[in-house]
Amino acid sequence: MSHVTRRDFTTAAAAAATALSAGRVRGANERIRVGFIGLGNRGDQVLSAFLEHKDCEVAAVCDIYQPYLDFAAQKIGTNPQQFRDYRKLLEKKDVDAVVIVTPDHWHALMCVEACAAGKDVYVEKPLSLYVSEGRAMVKAARDHKRVVQCGIQRLSSPVCREAAEVIRSGGIGKVTAVRAFHVQNEWPKGIGSPPDGNPPDGLDWDQWVGPAPPKKYNKNRAFYRFRWFYDYSGGQLTNFGVHYLAQIQSALGADAPKAVVALGGKFADYDNREVPDTLEVVWHYPGDALVTFSQFNATGAPPAARPCEIEFRGTKGTMYFRTNGYEIVPEVVTPNEFAARTPLDRSVEKGWRTGAKPQIEAKKVDGAVRDADHARNFLDCVTSRKAPNCDVERGHRCTTAALIANIAHRTKSYLEWDATAERFTNNEAANKMLHHEYRVPYKLG
Repeated sequence: MSHVTRRDFTTAAAAAATALSAGRVRGANERIRVGFIGLGNRGDQVLSAFLEHKDCEVAAVCDIYQPYLDFAAQKIGTNPQQFRDYRKLLEKKDVDAVVIVTPDHWHALMCVEACAAGKDVYVEKPLSLYVSEGRAMVKAARDHKRVVQCGIQRLSSPVCREAAEVIRSGGIGKVTAVRAFHVQNEWPKGIGSPPDGNPPDGLDWDQWVGPAPPKKYNKNRAFYRFRWFYDYSGGQLTNFGVHYLAQIQSALGADAPKAVVALGGKFADYDNREVPDTLEVVWHYPGDALVTFSQFNATGAPPAARPCEIEFRGTKGTMYFRTNGYEIVPEVVTPNEFAARTPLDRSVEKGWRTGAKPQIEAKKVDGAVRDADHARNFLDCVTSRKAPNCDVERGHRCTTAALIANIAHRTKSYLEWDATAERFTNNEAANKMLHHEYRVPYKLG
C-alpha cells in the first residue's frame, strides 16, 4: 500500500463526492449498499448485525489480512468485491455507506476521508484516540452533510433508554454517585509477554500501524490485543468505559464532566501490556454527581451488592444496571432529622429511623442490547437523513470523557475540563495530549 495523505486523497475523490447527493433518499424497495472496512473480531460481529437487515447489501469488504476477507465473503455469500486498500473502496461510486471497525488509531483518518468521499459512516467506538481527532470527525460529518453513527449500540436499546429516562425523571431521587466496573481476573498469564518478531504471512505490519508511531511487530500489538497498548487504543477505559459513559451521561442529562482524576497502574504486572491492570477514575459531573470507573484485572470478586456493570445511587433508591436489564432497590428513608447523639439520652438516636419507609417501588426489568438495533437505526437514518441515536457529536462527547481520564492518569493530575473549548483550564502540559502528530506521510487535515 503506497502512502497517500488525506489531502491527496480528498482531492482525487472530489469528482466522486460531487456525484453523490447529500440528501439522497432511497425508495422503499431499494437496498443500501454498504462497504465494510475492518473484519476482525468486532468487525465480524458488526457484519452479522448488518446482515440481519434485508435492505442492506454488503457490496464491498476491506481488510489488510486475507483470511479475514475470505471469512467475511463466505459469510456474506454474494461475492462482495474485496479490497486491501480502504481508499480504493471509498472510490466506489455505488457504495452508499461504509462501516469502519478497525483498531482505534485508524478511526479518525478513515472516517474523515469517507465523509469527504460522500459516504455515510458507521464507525465503531471509541470514536477516536485523541480529542482533536473526534472534533475533526464531527467537522467532516457536518461539512460534507454525512450521517455518522458511532457504534455505542446501547443507545439504540429500548431497555437502556428506559433506564436512563427513569433516572433523568427522578425515579431514584437525586443521584449523587455512579459507579461503573470492569472486573476480570487475568492473573497470572494475562496476554503474556511474547518477544518481538516477524508478522504472520499475509500481514503488512507497516500498513497495519498506519498513522501510529513505528514499532517492531509483536503479536500482542496486533489482532485484538492492540487494546492493551496506547499507540492504538485507550485501553479498557475506552474499550468498556465509553459504553458505560454513554449510559451514564444519558441518565444524568449531561454530556461532559467538569473535572477528572485517575490513579492506577500495572500493579500485578504479569504481561507486556502498557495500560493499567488496576485503575480508579473519578469524574465530577454537572449537577454534582461523582462518577467512578473501577478497572480491576487482577481480582474477580463482584464489586456491587447486585450483579451489574453500572450502579446508580440515588436518595430514594439504587439502580443496578446491566446489559440485559436493570433492577431498582428502594432506600428505606426516614422522615426525621439525623439525631444529635448525647450521653444524656440514648433514646434520641435509637428513635431516629422511626417511621422510615420506601418512597419508590422495587422494580426489575429485563431487556437486551442488540448490535442489529443500532445497525437498523443507522440504515434508517441513511434514508431519512435524520441524526442517528449515537450521532458523531454524541459519540465524541462520550469518548472524550474517557480520553481525558487517560490523560489525568498518565499525567498524574487533577484536571478541570472546559467542555466548550475542549481544553483543560488548569494544566497546559495536559492540553498537549489532546492531539498528536501522525507519522509521516499520514495527515488528518
